[in-house]
Amino acid sequence: MNQSLASLRQTGAKQAARQLHSTVSLASASSAQTPKGQPSPYSHTLKLPKTEFPLRANAALREKQFRARCTDSLYEWQLKNNKGVQFVFHDGPPYANGDLHIGHFMNKVLKDIINRYQVLLGKRVLYIPGFDGHGLPIEQKALERLKGRDRDSLHPMEIRKLARDFALAAVENQTKGFREYAVMGDWTNKYLTLDPAYEANQLEVFREMFLRGYIYRQNKPVYWSPSSRTALAEAEVEHNEKHVSTSVYVKFPMTRESVETLGGSENTYALIWTTTPWTLPANSAIAVHPDIAYALLRVSQGETADNSFYDMLVAKSQIDKVRGMLDSDAKVDIIRYFLGKDLMGLTYSSILRGQTCKILAADHVAEDSGTGLVHTAPGHGKEDYELGLANGLSVYSPVDDYGRFTSAAGQELVGKDVLSDGTDKVLSILLDRGILFHQEKFVHSYPYDWRTKKPIIQRATPQWFANVRELKHSACDSVKDVNIIPESGRRRLESFVTGRSEWCISRQRVWGVPIPVLYEAESGEPLINKESIDHIIEVIRKNGGSDVWWTLPEESFVHPKYRDNGKKYVRGSDTMDVWFDSGSSWKHLEDKVENRAGAYADVCLEGSDQHRGWFQSSLLTSNAVRGVAPYKALVTHGFALDEQGRKMSKSIGNTLAPNAIINGGKDKKKEPAYGVDLLRLVVGSTDYTQDVSFGPTVFAGFAETIRKIRGTVRFMLGNLDGFTQNMAVKYDDMRSVDQYMLHELYHFKKKATVAFDRYEFFRAMQLVNQFTNVSLSAFYFDISKDCLYANGTSDPSRRSIQTVLFHILVNYLTTLAPVTPHLAEEVWEFFKQVRFGFGRDGFSLFQEAWDQTSKEWDNQELASEWETLRAIRSLANKAIEAARQGKAIGSPLDAELDVYLPFETPVGRLLVDHKDDLSQLCVTSSVRVHDASENDSIGTSGNAEVFDSQEAISLRGSETTVRVKCMRSSLHKCPRCWNLHSSSADSLCTRCDKVIHQ
Repeated sequence: MNQSLASLRQTGAKQAARQLHSTVSLASASSAQTPKGQPSPYSHTLKLPKTEFPLRANAALREKQFRARCTDSLYEWQLKNNKGVQFVFHDGPPYANGDLHIGHFMNKVLKDIINRYQVLLGKRVLYIPGFDGHGLPIEQKALERLKGRDRDSLHPMEIRKLARDFALAAVENQTKGFREYAVMGDWTNKYLTLDPAYEANQLEVFREMFLRGYIYRQNKPVYWSPSSRTALAEAEVEHNEKHVSTSVYVKFPMTRESVETLGGSENTYALIWTTTPWTLPANSAIAVHPDIAYALLRVSQGETADNSFYDMLVAKSQIDKVRGMLDSDAKVDIIRYFLGKDLMGLTYSSILRGQTCKILAADHVAEDSGTGLVHTAPGHGKEDYELGLANGLSVYSPVDDYGRFTSAAGQELVGKDVLSDGTDKVLSILLDRGILFHQEKFVHSYPYDWRTKKPIIQRATPQWFANVRELKHSACDSVKDVNIIPESGRRRLESFVTGRSEWCISRQRVWGVPIPVLYEAESGEPLINKESIDHIIEVIRKNGGSDVWWTLPEESFVHPKYRDNGKKYVRGSDTMDVWFDSGSSWKHLEDKVENRAGAYADVCLEGSDQHRGWFQSSLLTSNAVRGVAPYKALVTHGFALDEQGRKMSKSIGNTLAPNAIINGGKDKKKEPAYGVDLLRLVVGSTDYTQDVSFGPTVFAGFAETIRKIRGTVRFMLGNLDGFTQNMAVKYDDMRSVDQYMLHELYHFKKKATVAFDRYEFFRAMQLVNQFTNVSLSAFYFDISKDCLYANGTSDPSRRSIQTVLFHILVNYLTTLAPVTPHLAEEVWEFFKQVRFGFGRDGFSLFQEAWDQTSKEWDNQELASEWETLRAIRSLANKAIEAARQGKAIGSPLDAELDVYLPFETPVGRLLVDHKDDLSQLCVTSSVRVHDASENDSIGTSGNAEVFDSQEAISLRGSETTVRVKCMRSSLHKCPRCWNLHSSSADSLCTRCDKVIHQ
């Protein structure tokens, strides 16, 4: 549950409403009626709160009045005027392929909260928003608009123009949304991965990685998406836990020479198991583990006349499983056992491949699954490829870009989809040839294209790779000094980095940055070196971006040194992985940061999925080129869920558009316009390191929180009306309770600072909620109203309270401001008349210092005493409530209290010292303190109109039993202040008489 919402519910809606009402309750005195129904003649003499600051936010309209000054104007001002160090927040670029959703809002607002806090600390914040504009999703979205046209018939530049236009339109739309969320940044100079300057920087990163030996090309299996027709990186793959595959057990016939070695019959087979029968046409070997025990089984089909049988090799541990697949009358005999190493070098016939292949030893073979003999196709699996590489096997993959068999797989299979009818045909061929031993369907986890949500395959194609094996150790070392929030993110990031050995960086699409490589036309050998790459970069830079790769003649990209060497060169068609695009974004900061040593970014913040995405790609490229992590701090947030804890999905119908929450729906009663700050408060008040729930109940709860905050600042604004700097009271001249409140404010601010420093904004908002409800509304405001409303304007006690309210308001607003900037700026505007008198004439609250408390306010001894006095107040409230329930009094002001305790105790001495403060503390007409021995019997009073409460109260380690008696005062109500202080009806009390006649 959202933390502040939980706190609100604990307080209770009724209590919250009472507290809110209490901030303005004495205002009713201004229209008080005499017994004869005439207005009170003293109403005009009360100093009631006076402010035009509205209790109702009407946020959707009012926020717009303050947006410019706390966003664009502020960003420019703080860069020029703040005197602190530069703070660089590097923005991970969101993908420019659609409308904004609640996850975008959460991401950008969390970033903005950090930046605004840093501005208040006096730092110069550099925040350049970015957008990721290349890649397959954008290309596909653009192509969707070409109904009825075949993509293959389009010129690459037609596709690129469509994709560019789509991306730029999405960038414009998203930028508008982010700015409406009051996200402060350099929106005029935002970076786009499709900008020519950015592309050139990215190509320079590629060049440096190549020169350092991290980039290479190889024909090897990669994740291939037939639905997207491109290679995929691991970060672009998700797993479907409910995928259904067909697993098969296939009998590969052993060659005559191998049969003789085994001592088997002429019908001897190696039994393999695979879950990808479509890869069997590419079978190149069978793998066994050298130390596993294998058995040669003889299988006969009952008592047949011809006594037919055949022999099979299987792992010893799998004999029973294999026996269970046979008919019930089948007989299985064990002829002999072998170790895997004894089988090495034996040969068999790869039926669908039409070749004789070998049995090879491999450590990856396990005996607890399959048959212990592993079908090996180097063109379709990582372990298969590595085994084939070690044994000189060709990388064979008879599958095209569409995931269909090529003619190399044979006429029976050509053109068939390997994952559907191709698999069915393979099974049919196996059955016809009598080598299909067993087949079954099973459900398991299978890799899918995260964009198209369709299954992928492993397929060998020539691709460009980054060598992560050589990078991952230095990359992990470089994050040891990075502050990662939450700490669990460190393990997650490191596991993704160490769990991979390479990164496929090439893609077979046209909407992207081209890999800057030419190929010799006849041999296909790549021309790649520093001279060639530099020349290509220069051509792209001079001609306005990467489009020229598809428009200029090929000879334009050939370095002059190679133009007359008798060879013809053609440009490649591969583009770079979009993770390489965004992963090079740190390069964009190079000429903008003041401290170029170490990490460029002070902090980066993204969703938890970016441990395998942008966090990782940035880390790898930065380490490869600069040898350091690109960030000093890394903050991760969870995902946005609905109120039932479900992931938001269009198919479920539980998605939430931020604009609908901010501006409301057609029916404003059912879908109120909550404004930006309420949604920002939800984000800032929640532990974002976990998944965050959004929904109507959550919003309604935070609407009440906003209302409470507005009521709190309204009380302070109203009671600071007319307050000037020469009215302020020095700390040493303040009343004890006011000094205590400054102590509370001091620690409130210090705790909030720690919370913001740790990126735990939700803890800061919890502090705001607690300070608002407990320290202010339920205590300080409550006990101060009588003095504020009824004492004279020049009264030292009243001025002391106002001085404290001034300090509270400023520090309260700076604490709220990073989360609710519109609300803070609105209050600051209504505070203008007072603050101008103190020299606070800036256009924005964010021009103020974050912490405006003083060390001299920190007084723990005083705080201990007032905590004890507050315990006395709580005890008194119990007696007062009992009297109210008993109809003895109507309000606390009707009551007088008698307090009994031993004077010689620390608590007793404290109450004697503060006896003149107790009626204000308890908000009653009078309080008398009586000395009572600890051993005195405290029984129930015989007076039915007297109500008792007692409990043990502690101070400085000493515990004292305190008894409070409550009864109705025998004095009369003062018609001005309503305290029962008057000696006769309708007469003013001494205090009010003095105020009126002074």
